[in-house]
Amino acid sequence: MAAQKINVGVIGFGMSSKTFHCPLIVSSPHLQLHSIVSSGDKCTQVYPQAQHVKTSDELFASKEVQLVVITTPNELHFKLAKQAMNAGKHVVVEKPFTVTSKEAEELVELSKRTNLVCSIYQNRRWDGDFLTAKKIVEDGQLGRLVEFESHFDRFRNYVKAGWRETDAPGSGMLFDLGAHLIDQALHLFGKPYSVYAVVENQRQLKESNIDDDFTIIFRYKNGPKVLLRSSMLARQAPVLRFSLRGMDGSYVKHHLDPQEDQLKAGQTPLTPGYGIESEERWGTINADVKGLHVVGQVETLPGKYLDFYNNVAETIMKGDLSHLAVKPEQGYETIRMIEVIRQSSDEGGKTIIL
Repeated sequence: MAAQKINVGVIGFGMSSKTFHCPLIVSSPHLQLHSIVSSGDKCTQVYPQAQHVKTSDELFASKEVQLVVITTPNELHFKLAKQAMNAGKHVVVEKPFTVTSKEAEELVELSKRTNLVCSIYQNRRWDGDFLTAKKIVEDGQLGRLVEFESHFDRFRNYVKAGWRETDAPGSGMLFDLGAHLIDQALHLFGKPYSVYAVVENQRQLKESNIDDDFTIIFRYKNGPKVLLRSSMLARQAPVLRFSLRGMDGSYVKHHLDPQEDQLKAGQTPLTPGYGIESEERWGTINADVKGLHVVGQVETLPGKYLDFYNNVAETIMKGDLSHLAVKPEQGYETIRMIEVIRQSSDEGGKTIIL
């Protein structure tokens, strides 16, 4: 007999919910999209099998829903995650986890106390380009790594409608794309020894007072310099994604992972070819590897966003929080690092020793 699927309730039906969460949930063999909280009824047109719920309180009261996914504006993450766990629900929170480290710490403790899953949707750990860069680093294919540069850039010289570009707690590029880059760096290299950062509003548009550009440098006592960069005014094509330099060579990767565009086009992880990057977008390597001088392309590993949700489901089924890939403690570390980055920038680019 097949195992019973975990019923999932999603709060919100905006871009994140429609593009990422709902398509991945319905693609998982372990999950069932049970309910969607939305002010409108468009969600029922796209997912007629799911119940349309008007309020989060109604969702929390449901005895059938076991996992709640929160895709609301950032400043509501903490309140809703806390309410969900207090109602006995496992939780996935869209990144950023919270808007302060104090809030994040409270959710960490609540997860421990209730033995409930509390995870953060850091899907970019499963980008094909990051998986490839990670393997190159871990396998030592460039020798001793001295520099790891990671970009997540866009070109938008106007204000896009929606809450993400309003001056509110948790808004701006640092909490948005920065949360991904910081999480990837911490996942790969751990906590840095020192942090230097400049966070700016370069567009200076009257309608938007958010930060839209940042440069962050993590330094490690026995590791590489890690440079994290994002700009809303990067019009070059193709955009740089990774530049890795080691004692034995370099690896350079342009273009972003294809999964987001594939999901927006209506594909799912069950679609043939999903997550596969075309050859012309592969990165290049020039390095001495095991006695051979290797120059050429490196096939990008397949992207696997579905692995995030399958891991959450398996953790719930096992009842073992140590199995969780993106732990709430890691969410706390990312938010705490954002606060340190803000401090460095606010103090004129001061290097903060951790």
